[in-house]
Amino acid sequence: MGPAARLAALLAVLALQAGDLAGVATRGDTFSALTSVARALAPERRLLGLLRRYLRGEEARLRDLTRFYDKVLSLHEDSATPVSNPLLAFTLIKRLQSDWKNVVHSLEASENIRALKDGYEKVEQDLPAFEDLEGAARALMRLQDVYMLSVKGLARGVFQRVTGCAVTDLYSPRRLFSLTGDDCFQVGKVAYDMGDYYHAIPWLEEAVSLFRGSYGEWKTEDEASLEDALDHLAFAYFQVGNISCALSLSREFLLYSPDNKRMARNVLKYEKLLAESPNQAVAEAVIQRPNVPHLQTRDTYEELCQTLGSQPTHYQIPSLYCSYETSSSPYLLLQPVRKEVIHLEPYVVLYHDFVSDTEAQKIRGLAEPWLQRSVVASGEKQLPVEYRISKSAWLKDTVDPVLVTLDHRIASLTGLDVQPPYAEYLQVVNYGIGGHYEPHFDHATSPTSPLYRMNSGNRVATFMIYLSSVEAGGATAFIYGNFSVPVVKNAALFWWNLHRSGEGDGDTLHAGCPVLWPTSGYTSMDRNSADLAAQALKTKMLAERSWKSPLAFQRSQKPKAMVREEKGEQSFWRRVFVSIAYSLQMEDKEVVSSRGHLRTYSCSSSHESQ
Repeated sequence: MGPAARLAALLAVLALQAGDLAGVATRGDTFSALTSVARALAPERRLLGLLRRYLRGEEARLRDLTRFYDKVLSLHEDSATPVSNPLLAFTLIKRLQSDWKNVVHSLEASENIRALKDGYEKVEQDLPAFEDLEGAARALMRLQDVYMLSVKGLARGVFQRVTGCAVTDLYSPRRLFSLTGDDCFQVGKVAYDMGDYYHAIPWLEEAVSLFRGSYGEWKTEDEASLEDALDHLAFAYFQVGNISCALSLSREFLLYSPDNKRMARNVLKYEKLLAESPNQAVAEAVIQRPNVPHLQTRDTYEELCQTLGSQPTHYQIPSLYCSYETSSSPYLLLQPVRKEVIHLEPYVVLYHDFVSDTEAQKIRGLAEPWLQRSVVASGEKQLPVEYRISKSAWLKDTVDPVLVTLDHRIASLTGLDVQPPYAEYLQVVNYGIGGHYEPHFDHATSPTSPLYRMNSGNRVATFMIYLSSVEAGGATAFIYGNFSVPVVKNAALFWWNLHRSGEGDGDTLHAGCPVLWPTSGYTSMDRNSADLAAQALKTKMLAERSWKSPLAFQRSQKPKAMVREEKGEQSFWRRVFVSIAYSLQMEDKEVVSSRGHLRTYSCSSSHESQ
């Protein structure tokens, strides 16, 4: 703080006593008598007292700002700090969307603060919006659900799966990054505002616990307080029918804020409800986990994600083998591709080291400037949706020779024409915090799909290349096949979406599991071929293709019960999704009921004031 700023602050303090000083001057005429001068000592002592309190307050504020500065600076100076940590990524967005705003606008107006505010306003439009904060909070809740993570563990910076009484470490970061009470409150409040008390309660419980431990400490950047957390948690418990917990927390709130009339009325209401129904005093709240969107296959999907792609029994099946693949192509004779048969029905193959590190890096660099929020088709519109969280870019092979080489390699291996108009452009996808794509088909499952109105045909196959690795999460789960494939950097995953008859293969329902800990976020690139001459794929045309699955011709061609559950296609930068088929991106989804998950909460005993 410069001299001018300190002077301005001092004048602001002096102004508080301006009325009293004016009164003294008019009463005494201090300069006319020594006694008047002596009397002037008393008001100065009062000013010194005000100034001492002001300086102490400023010192505390500066110490707090120094603490905040050192905390953020240490994250920037530590080259090992991974932004791929979803907890760190969440707090980064929270700091830029909320904490910095609280720091800037909490300070006194002065030369230094004016410069800070001016600078803040210049970059404000480039900062994350509140919607980003909401999205980051929902991502943490998604990871919590799919991987059964402990909220208490997340708050401490560890990723632990809780199943009954068993606690398993899913991933151990090299550096622990814990959350504050305000961090946990913001996550809980996002769920609270959505009426999602299943998620709101554990996060608000953790916020209350952390705020209790630091009660009396003032942090400039915090938006919430212990009273805020108690208020929200009490009402959340009331909403789920746990009146006893709501009453206990409301009474604790009044210990810190006894003049709050609204909370006092709530206490009277809860006491009346318990008097009328004494059994509620010992009742536990059983809350059903929300299922939005309503996935019939949610349990299987999440179980496959939790295995992280580990399928050891597959290696005991002789028909699942490894080999060098040339596809009788001269292009691959001198450099065959390493092929691993992952599954038979559906027929899924993994081609190892399909691209080099240099090629993967080049593709990521080409796509990055064009990344936009991934969308799915909904009627005539393309819309972003919660069940698909990623950004994607479309690349023409004319952008760079590396894409021409890649197209040639894919065509030689699969026998498919990947050039427009028989294919979509390459699509590169990058996943963010908890990025995922819930169960979906890559092919169209409805004859009313916009795909057919564009005379582009249906998707024949998917060729998905992983552009980066992940530390945890991000597997590709095949729901009806009951297996999942982990991310293998630079490898390509291939499967047929259609039977020989042109009918969609229902066993290819698959999902991109949430990314728990990515390395670069890059995962997939995708292309789809399209036959402009036919609205539906012709059997003859398919027969002329080079099909690699011996089972593809043997499968039953009778209609299958298609549970049209979910969406279109894509991934994140953990895999390059080169979807080769006859179509454009589309989405097909049916809402079905689910039994959901249950969570039981029991309130802790009443708390004494801190």
